[in-house]
Amino acid sequence: MSYVVSQDSLDGLSAGWKDPGQKLNWPHVFVLPSWMSVWIQVFGQGQELFIRTVRQDKNIIGVAPLMLQEGIARFIGDTSVCDYQDFITAPGHEADFCGALLDDVKENNIRELDLGHVRPDAAVMTVLKPLAESRDCRVVCAQEAVSYEMGLPATFDEYIESLSTKQRHEVRRKLRRIYETGETEFRMVTDSASVPAVMEGFFRMFVESRQDKADFLTEQMRTFFRRLADAMAQIGLLKLGVLSLDTRPVAQIMCFDYNNCIYLYNSGFDPDYTAESAGLLSKVLAIKDSIEQGKSRFDFLKGAEVYKGFLGGREVPLYRCRITI
Repeated sequence: MSYVVSQDSLDGLSAGWKDPGQKLNWPHVFVLPSWMSVWIQVFGQGQELFIRTVRQDKNIIGVAPLMLQEGIARFIGDTSVCDYQDFITAPGHEADFCGALLDDVKENNIRELDLGHVRPDAAVMTVLKPLAESRDCRVVCAQEAVSYEMGLPATFDEYIESLSTKQRHEVRRKLRRIYETGETEFRMVTDSASVPAVMEGFFRMFVESRQDKADFLTEQMRTFFRRLADAMAQIGLLKLGVLSLDTRPVAQIMCFDYNNCIYLYNSGFDPDYTAESAGLLSKVLAIKDSIEQGKSRFDFLKGAEVYKGFLGGREVPLYRCRITI
């Protein structure tokens, strides 16, 4: 069976994502064209894009969103702001796509695929890795990070009951305390017009909550966050959670709502409300909101922060996979 591999563009990917006729699996937010476009605008100027689209007859069976540097192909993005990545494939055609991609990479004299971070269920790990090994390529895959996620039950009470006795007691105690402290409200902001003002509050709490976050939030990173929030709001995926006490915002979170999953991307809180556990409870109430909205999964994303396991998250290893052609 013959396949045609061609160079594509981000505009082409965007058109494909919007085309209901294309039966492709865009596995998570980090591979969406809007996300990659913002990354290139802020961090990727001058990068040589190597976006390879594989077709069988007229049907697209997969896309590899890559960029090139000195003979090495990597995913568009970087691990500091893209928690994990993967290929975009048509279900049932993953092996055909990966085979065609390996042939194409070799024909273009690319000496290495350096792919990370990727989840254990990524096509990179389940299909490309064993296929490359069968072709006698040198393959080295090592765990470099960890992510946390959990499935969501039908009700918040069921979620609370799923926690250990200690976790359940602590969450209930902290919720009771903040509700007794004052008028407590948690809301999700989704409309584009409100995003800029809410993001300014997010930045303030982000840098005040932890020194490492303050160091992380350079002007370039602020630009990335602003543009990302705007781009994701435009396609209806942004959710900014705001926890208020007596009308004063005390914690905020930045989430994305995609494929029936809520991705908790980042957060901050007012250190004056540490005793009220404002930061932790903003996540608890985001989980409650997700359950009430009928979502099936909550992804805490990359990082080994203790609260993720405390709130019921299960560890997911993240790998870097290097394939020498």
